[in-house]
Amino acid sequence: MIKKWAPENFELETTTIWSFPNRGNWATHDGKYRGNWSPYISRNLLLRYTNIGDLVLDPFIGGGTTAIEAKLLQRNCIGVDVNPKSLELCKQKCAFSCPNSGKLCLHLGDARRLDFLSDESVDFICTHPPYADMIIYSKDIQADISRLPVQEFLKEMEKVAYEAFRVLKNNKFCAILMGDMRKKGHIIPLSFYVMQIFINAGFSLKEMIIKEQHNCKATGFWRTRSMQYNFLLIAHEHLFVFHK
Repeated sequence: MIKKWAPENFELETTTIWSFPNRGNWATHDGKYRGNWSPYISRNLLLRYTNIGDLVLDPFIGGGTTAIEAKLLQRNCIGVDVNPKSLELCKQKCAFSCPNSGKLCLHLGDARRLDFLSDESVDFICTHPPYADMIIYSKDIQADISRLPVQEFLKEMEKVAYEAFRVLKNNKFCAILMGDMRKKGHIIPLSFYVMQIFINAGFSLKEMIIKEQHNCKATGFWRTRSMQYNFLLIAHEHLFVFHK
């Protein structure tokens, strides 16, 4: 049973540093889907860059955070994912009723090939792709780009960027949360590589937000390792807002 329909004492973010120690537990939100983003992020983005009745696209819908917020905020949402298990979870999370809720359409598909959407048909894109193979979400789904190492992942993200540019209406916005990685002791600035890919696809960079990370399950273990082997823990992600 849903006890809260909205976060308490919510205020729209006004700076380029966002920090949400409380992951959010209103409606059907929880942190059980590994790697999902905070509903505070999607709520902020939807309130700032969309209006009631707008069509929002999340091409990596995952556990459904964007879809839940879109429904609560009276935005219509198309959620796409290559993983049917993710879509089923999203469907379950959105199986609630609230007054004047937005409509949801879930689609088993690929963010690189949104053939079912026409050019310039979406009002806002709001998504949290995988960070290459940092978290692998499936074992045998060939279209799952979370199974790809960095260089192959970036090649596929080029296709994602061009499709996003195609389906987004002119003068609208696309928001992407992306983190960085460490391999063999050195930083891989995956977020900046993805940022450049979207700029190359035709987008302009409207905002670059630093989002602080909280509640990392491995922090205790990695804190000891970081001191032992002299490296810093990555405690932030980048939230890019692109303008078409």
